[in-house]
Amino acid sequence: MQSPTDKPDYPQPADTAAAARLISDFSSIGDAERQFAGSVAGRALLAALGGNAPYLSDLALRDSGALLTCMASGPEVHIASLLDGLGRLPATTPRATLAAALRQAKRQVALALAIADIGGLWPLERITGALSALAELALRAVVRHLLLQLHEAGQIVLPDPRDPERGSGFVALGLGKLGAFELNYSSDIDLVLLYDPDNPVYGPEASGQMARLARDLTTLLSARDEDGYVFRVDLRLRPDPSATPPVVALPTALTYYESQGRTWERAAFSKARPVAGDIALGRHFLATIRPFIWRKYLDFAAIHDIHDMKRQIDAQNGGRGLLGADVKRGAGGIREIEFIVQTLELVWGGQEPALRIPATLTGLAALVRARHINDKVARALAADYRELRRVEHRLQMVADRQTHALPATEAGLDAFAVFLHAPHFRTTFPALLGRVHRHFHAFFAPGEELQPVIDPGTEGPPPAAFTAHLHRLGFRDDRHIAERLRDWASGRMPALRTPLAREILDGLVPHLLDALAAQPDPDKAFSHFDTLLGQQRAGVQLLSLFRRNPALLRRLAAVLGAAPALAEHLAQDAQALEALLSPTARFAAPRPVLRRQLAEARDLEQATAITRLFVRREEFHLSVATLEGRMDADAAGKLRSALAESALSLLLPLVLAAHRQRHGTIRGARFAVVAMGKAGAGEMLAGSDLDLMMLYDHAPAAIAPTPWFVRLSHAFTGALTTRGKEGQLYHVDMRLRPSGNQGPVAVSLAAFRRYQAHEAWTWERLALTRARVLAATPGFAPVVRAAIGEALCRPDPARKILADTAAMRDRLGAELPPRGIWDVKALSGGMMEVSFIAQALQLIHGPARPALFQPNTKAALQALGEAGLLRTDDAALLTSADMFWRSIQGINRITGLPDHAGEPPPAMLAPLLRATDNIDFSHLRAAMDETAQGVQEIFNRIIREGGGPES
Repeated sequence: MQSPTDKPDYPQPADTAAAARLISDFSSIGDAERQFAGSVAGRALLAALGGNAPYLSDLALRDSGALLTCMASGPEVHIASLLDGLGRLPATTPRATLAAALRQAKRQVALALAIADIGGLWPLERITGALSALAELALRAVVRHLLLQLHEAGQIVLPDPRDPERGSGFVALGLGKLGAFELNYSSDIDLVLLYDPDNPVYGPEASGQMARLARDLTTLLSARDEDGYVFRVDLRLRPDPSATPPVVALPTALTYYESQGRTWERAAFSKARPVAGDIALGRHFLATIRPFIWRKYLDFAAIHDIHDMKRQIDAQNGGRGLLGADVKRGAGGIREIEFIVQTLELVWGGQEPALRIPATLTGLAALVRARHINDKVARALAADYRELRRVEHRLQMVADRQTHALPATEAGLDAFAVFLHAPHFRTTFPALLGRVHRHFHAFFAPGEELQPVIDPGTEGPPPAAFTAHLHRLGFRDDRHIAERLRDWASGRMPALRTPLAREILDGLVPHLLDALAAQPDPDKAFSHFDTLLGQQRAGVQLLSLFRRNPALLRRLAAVLGAAPALAEHLAQDAQALEALLSPTARFAAPRPVLRRQLAEARDLEQATAITRLFVRREEFHLSVATLEGRMDADAAGKLRSALAESALSLLLPLVLAAHRQRHGTIRGARFAVVAMGKAGAGEMLAGSDLDLMMLYDHAPAAIAPTPWFVRLSHAFTGALTTRGKEGQLYHVDMRLRPSGNQGPVAVSLAAFRRYQAHEAWTWERLALTRARVLAATPGFAPVVRAAIGEALCRPDPARKILADTAAMRDRLGAELPPRGIWDVKALSGGMMEVSFIAQALQLIHGPARPALFQPNTKAALQALGEAGLLRTDDAALLTSADMFWRSIQGINRITGLPDHAGEPPPAMLAPLLRATDNIDFSHLRAAMDETAQGVQEIFNRIIREGGGPES
């Protein structure tokens, strides 16, 4: 365990090769960096960063100047300067500039704090205090900016636009670790946003304006872009978050806490403080609800309530050993120390204001002074808390993830111990956890046998018969399930507030447990169902749907067990359950259905929202059908691509109409959206990007109206990428347009023809073989298709095409090597080689036989085989490989199996085996190896060696 010191003591690198790479890469940036990397201190720091934490390594390279400044001036001066600059950002800063400045400050402060932490230079309180100050200053900068924008737009009237926060009637309360000045290294910030509707700043439209402010606030802080992100924002601690807007009116909040507030909300608000906006308003609100937080009588009932929370924690995190142990929620973890302090403060704080202290360590000291906790115990808990938080921070520095779990492998744990500078971690840390948990148990359950018991709702453990039944079904965590069932029966969930909803659910529970028990991981499937139920605002309709359709529960359970992303979508949109009732896709031809829905749209914004919802629900339907084996990769790809074509072709006229209203008309204007990649080939997968190219034409004009078409292109891509509650409609990638990112967003038809005739590289022509017009103004699509055909028929020597294709594959292999066994696109003999073979042969033989040009890979391979340009066995193997790889990638996109994973968990493996017709993982791996080897042999023979069908 390190103690703060003036001289840094950096950990050794766990990965010496990665450490060496960072030192080398850092040295190559410039003279100052090379000199620093050559110093003893610099080399030690860079080795510690590079050899232990990829995230910190990336920061060091990206912000090398900031690292050098930090090391020259020291973390204290450097961080103070960064925070001072953040606090001076004017409210008039343009939004893009503000977003970039915030993200830069976050990166550079994070790097400096990591240096102070891993070098043992700063104690915990300084680190968490600096992180909290960063969050507060960033939040204040955003609030100032957004309030001033509303004022300048005439939507609100600030009393002093030069100081937008003062008297604004809007306040952001920081709860949790932000409120307590205890933010961890990769923490969310828990906020409750309030506004005073009676303040003259606001008019009758205040609720909508505040909702937009909350959305913009979250985006500015949480959205990831090329500069990173600032802080993830969590607004769920507001009153009844499922039923209230993100910014709650002050009277609503006061009424709620006076009448409905629960113990956990008291605990949350015991750490609350106003952090941005109208600070005086925030203080007034907290003073008003003080009787709710701090009861005037001795509140020993809080011990019982928080004991219930403790038991839930024990049941959910009662792991074995260190591997994967949760240092926050697990036995002996951070949460147990915080619960001890919070509970004692809630019990005694009503009568002893000196105990109303948000920070854990400061609260421990105050409890000792008030003689509510033994001094020796408090000192032990304080020391253990600091070490637990140090471990937590070090875990989060590795990849900037909000994780609290120790590595799940022996090698990973050994590497982490190196980063932690704790050679005896395997023995000292279990002792720490045991020590903390004994204190926790002694406080909450004196005399109770130490075991992870879940209270079933009234008193005592679940009945023995209940436990035996769940174990027979295959559940492991019967205690947690018992507690959740009792919670459902209590009616606290919004979906279960009515007696009718609870009555229906009572009859469904046996069937629900049977259905969930049939999944590979019943406990996880139950948790997903609990989440789904918990996010519904009303339950009678949903539960009646289950009661009327018993098979629906079984199909729902299969989705919850295998695909977390689909489970989350269901939680947000319960109407998507309709997809589980139909054996086939609802809209094999989605265009007429979507067109009818869009006829009701008032404006482009609403039309875009309707399209987003329509596409998301149909995407869910297609994913479920694929997951269940009711639809193969070919069928799903065609339907998903038809869905994208319908959405884009119906949105384009609406975008064009809005654009003409704003920017006027251009004589003879024609516009087309061309898709390449999987969308062009009719092979889209769940989550596929749209690779787009925009082409235009117009009547002769003295001055080319290029800006008009560029703005139109931006407006159209904006409609596709604007985020709603369902996310984006599509992610758009336009790098395949002529000249890539260096070229204009919209390309004239004449420029396209010139470029393809004289300048296009072979790789661009390979990509063009998959081009397909998705949307166009009337009469322009055939013209564009003809231009694409002319471009593809440009004769090039076969030797050049083959050599360029091989070189392209080699370059991609070097720059983007496979991330693991499931990266079937990049692995040797994978999807890339299959498509390159089809594309190269089309370019070679297509000019003489234009019918060979088929955007779809399977169709192209079949055409080449039928023309005698591919051996029959080669065509068959490549066609089979194309289907095989797309089936694997498609299932993994749905289940969320990462490319670097090993053997998938059973719930994710089952649909893979079904889609590829394999009996187990070993057979699947053997099929993958055999397929890759066959594809690689054909690629080498045809592309690298130039062998024809006779070879």
